[in-house]
Amino acid sequence: MLFLVALITAMLFGVFVFALLSIKQAPEAQLRKRLNDMIDKAEADRALHPKQRKNVTPTVVAMPKIVEQQFSRKTALAKRVFQPIIESIDERLQRLTPTEIRLQLEDKIFRAGKLGVWGLRRVITIWCASIAVATVISIALIYNSDIHPLQRVMTILIGAFVGAAIPFAVLNSTVRNRQKALRKQLPEFLDILCVSVQAGLSFDGAVAKMVRRMHGPLIDEFKRMQNDVALGMTHQYALTNMARRCDLEEIYLFTTSVIQAEKLGTSMTRTLKQQADNIRDRHRQHVKGEALKAPVKMIFPMVLFIFPSMFVVLLFPAVLSLLRNLNFGQ
Repeated sequence: MLFLVALITAMLFGVFVFALLSIKQAPEAQLRKRLNDMIDKAEADRALHPKQRKNVTPTVVAMPKIVEQQFSRKTALAKRVFQPIIESIDERLQRLTPTEIRLQLEDKIFRAGKLGVWGLRRVITIWCASIAVATVISIALIYNSDIHPLQRVMTILIGAFVGAAIPFAVLNSTVRNRQKALRKQLPEFLDILCVSVQAGLSFDGAVAKMVRRMHGPLIDEFKRMQNDVALGMTHQYALTNMARRCDLEEIYLFTTSVIQAEKLGTSMTRTLKQQADNIRDRHRQHVKGEALKAPVKMIFPMVLFIFPSMFVVLLFPAVLSLLRNLNFGQ
């Protein structure tokens, strides 16, 4: 009974923390949805009346008064009550968090491509909440058990360690999935980029054309690189930052070759052709390596799930016949 109460308390605490974290983003999400609906409606009107595009003056569609009042009340309540609480919790937890942990979390967010999406303070708050929930669950598990006090302490420490490792595991999984998507999309991107540059486009023009027509994490990185260049950053610095965000050897090689071609004045077409062939060969070798790892990875599922059923099917009749013979012998 006590275990159930502790478990329910931990779950309620997690739900409460999640609600506090999501309340701050709710008004912004509603406003963003409203603006997207207005943009979609305007685009539909333009598609229905293409001849009136030049004569129609842009107008702003006002929100209904009731919806506007409800939205303003919710926003004011969130800003006055919940937002100061959340910000104070985030700030205190960030102060208490060790510097090494903060740097590691910031690096994981940077490599996951969520630098402007996931805030460092919010991730630290989730990390602390995970430690608290895991500690409460471990205490509930050993509360009525008759074990040594040292074992109790070790169980609590293990629970806290598991709770601290879960957010890092989630971030590492996000980084790995993103790197897989980048590695998978890079050969196709470089092939089309090389063909576009051979057709007469410049490097920036080819990238801009591909960014408008393709989607994916690699395209998002090139969009960010283009925005950095448009804001006054040099190509070398923008490409270097993109390679650091992606953290892939193939992208490091590609950006280094492009930077050297710009510095030395060599042919960009030849450089891109060599890089496209090189990246395609590396991708083929990577796929072959993953295929060769498949038999090794299949051993553990076979041992755990397939071999026991085979043993049951093969040995069960022999065991039954042996038991019958023993009974007859008695």
